[in-house]
Amino acid sequence: MSGMPASRKIYSDLSAVEGFIPFPDRIRSMAAAHPDLEVLKADGRVRTWAELMPRINRVSNMLTDRGFERGDTIAVLAKSSLEYMEVFLGTLQAGLCIVPLSGMASSVQLEGMIKDCGAKMIFASSGPLSLLEPFINDMPGFGLENRISFDFEADGWTGYEGLLQTASEAEHIADIRPEDPFNLIYSSGTTGVPKGIEQSHSMRAQHTFRFESLGVGPGAVTLSSTALYSNTTLVVMLPTLALGGRVVLMSKFDTEGYLRLAEEEKVTHTMLVPVQYQRILAHEDFGKRDLSHFELKFSTSAPLREGVKLDAINRWPGKLIEMYGLTEGGIGTVLSATDFPDKLASVGKPGEGVDLRIIDEDGNELPIGKVGEICGRSDAMMTGYYNRPDLTEEMLWTSPDGQIFFKSGDMGRFDEDGFLFLLDRKKDMIISGGFNIYAADIEAELVQHPSVADVAVIGVPSDDWGETPLALVVLTGGAGDSEEDIKDWVNDRLGKTQRISGVAFRNDLPRSTIGKVLKRELREEYSR
Repeated sequence: MSGMPASRKIYSDLSAVEGFIPFPDRIRSMAAAHPDLEVLKADGRVRTWAELMPRINRVSNMLTDRGFERGDTIAVLAKSSLEYMEVFLGTLQAGLCIVPLSGMASSVQLEGMIKDCGAKMIFASSGPLSLLEPFINDMPGFGLENRISFDFEADGWTGYEGLLQTASEAEHIADIRPEDPFNLIYSSGTTGVPKGIEQSHSMRAQHTFRFESLGVGPGAVTLSSTALYSNTTLVVMLPTLALGGRVVLMSKFDTEGYLRLAEEEKVTHTMLVPVQYQRILAHEDFGKRDLSHFELKFSTSAPLREGVKLDAINRWPGKLIEMYGLTEGGIGTVLSATDFPDKLASVGKPGEGVDLRIIDEDGNELPIGKVGEICGRSDAMMTGYYNRPDLTEEMLWTSPDGQIFFKSGDMGRFDEDGFLFLLDRKKDMIISGGFNIYAADIEAELVQHPSVADVAVIGVPSDDWGETPLALVVLTGGAGDSEEDIKDWVNDRLGKTQRISGVAFRNDLPRSTIGKVLKRELREEYSR
């Protein structure tokens, strides 16, 4: 039943796996050393290692008893929960590949993802069940025994708890190699079937090493408030488990609930996306909660605006670290905003073991200060897009010395101190009258207006210029400015080639579940 691809390339430097420790080995070690630690908490329910480990073993043994082999894929479409984590960890311990699916995808996309990854078993919770109903009965191999329900009863589904009790809780140890698939994460914000990003055990091991060096370790209490299908969540949550900390899961983020848990659980670490920082810092209860236990706050998925960083530094205890990177890996920067308050407009310097270059349209390297596409390689790079070697190949750039880098699709530049400044997605760059215009530059000016709460700048068709910038603005409460007022204000501060053609007020901006503004949707809406 093996789903392992016939040929596999490793783009990372293999010397990086010399100290390789499989993630399940780390989990077993922590469980043995700290059996009474309340390692997981979700919706008020708790698991100690002594309670969790036998259930992980049952999942592993159940999957192995059913004939699943190295590299086979197990899909999950569910809210964050203790049961979800048991399946996640048990799948890994069996030497299989976990495929966390997004409840924000369409039914058509989910059907495509399941067919693409070849999963023959799926675990689901009641919330996103309606997304599976249009196609699940027609999927080959998805009978009653391979459709497992966490929290509901329905025809054609087997209850998780009953199934678990049929399996042995004896320790299960699989032979796991660095190149074995750890998980498939499907990209968001695309049309059609998203790309499956295959991350290896070696890649995840490097994430653990990296976050250990950043201060995650024994005693850490990590509050995870984004979904388990997002690398944003996994990149901090998994090292916390592997390094002796405990994890508090939110099944759904809400600002008041986050602040309450942060105080009650004496949270020390968290990974948030920019829109969450904005909402938390603006909440009326922010100053009333005891957040003094925080040691490190991470931000990723989209650039955190300079003003928000400064606000977090001034009012939220603990260090603030912004991380820029790709789920695909290869590219990664770290900005300790607390330590470099004069570089808040940047996303920091390349992380440990990361080599970044800036290239032009022809693939030539560019010097410091020049704008081009960001490329990178590191000790943590995906195996490739699952079943899509063509798309993987499109992402590669080979340096003059023969090393393979991943192209980011992001435009940026380095300053003289080695800090990276992001400008735009390559495909979002606006070309007006032959000039390259970066929306990020215009947005950075607009957010300084006291009436602007949120903004996105997109290119819209123009008979005179080909494209022209349009600012989509969400106003602060009570603002009385007109669209023309804000247009005139910002155009007085911009260069001639950057000036916007108009402002359109909106109640909100469409965002992905991890906070990225969906500019493709906006361009479609305003180009009709």
